[in-house]
Amino acid sequence: MENETIVVTQELGGAAADMSMVGLFLQADIVVQIVMIVLILASFWSWAIIIDKIMRFRRISADADEFENEFWSGGNLEDLYRRVGGSPDNPLAMLFAAAMKEWSRSTEKGIDKHAHTGLQARIHQVMRVTIDRELERLEKYLGFLATVGSTAPFLGLFGTVWGIMNSFQSIAATKDTSLAVVAPGIAEALFATALGLVAAIPAVVAYNKFSNDLQRIVTRLEGFSGEFSAILSRQLDQGD
Repeated sequence: MENETIVVTQELGGAAADMSMVGLFLQADIVVQIVMIVLILASFWSWAIIIDKIMRFRRISADADEFENEFWSGGNLEDLYRRVGGSPDNPLAMLFAAAMKEWSRSTEKGIDKHAHTGLQARIHQVMRVTIDRELERLEKYLGFLATVGSTAPFLGLFGTVWGIMNSFQSIAATKDTSLAVVAPGIAEALFATALGLVAAIPAVVAYNKFSNDLQRIVTRLEGFSGEFSAILSRQLDQGD
């Protein structure tokens, strides 16, 4: 009887020592372990995307402010194009360079007033394509954040359900409903749900923030496109 008591005490002590996150992972069923690994990798990749997007959007905003200050300073547009046209470093500068490139091509040999409408249409189309291309580039990996935010909780729930099923199987096999038998399996199952939430919550918050930031950038690009088109149109009219 004393030996049995010692064995039970040791087993309970070992179970208590293994209630750490590492212990829960190592003791979990292979299916639950796969779920946990997927969620951990998704969380790390989400944070990598979040950090990259934060730095990129801040840099874009700062560079765009600097470019707009230079654009509206009243300097010559041709000089500005020569400075930034070769290597534009932000979406506004890329939009400006694309429009000026089309303008230079069309006006270098002169253009009569009957071709004004066609030139304006081409410049508008070039800027529209540039906006769409920049939007596609800035949207890269946002879909992954949306996917993690929507699926990670369900994947964690799957791991939880699977873990609870294993706990009930352990109860049936040992015919023991004591906390020492049930607790480890329940803890493993709930750990999967916790990992799902840890992966999903930052992804959802970041996706919503970046979507709003992206919409502000698009609005800014479209506003600049309209203003720059008006400037070019006035220059065409003045050249008649």
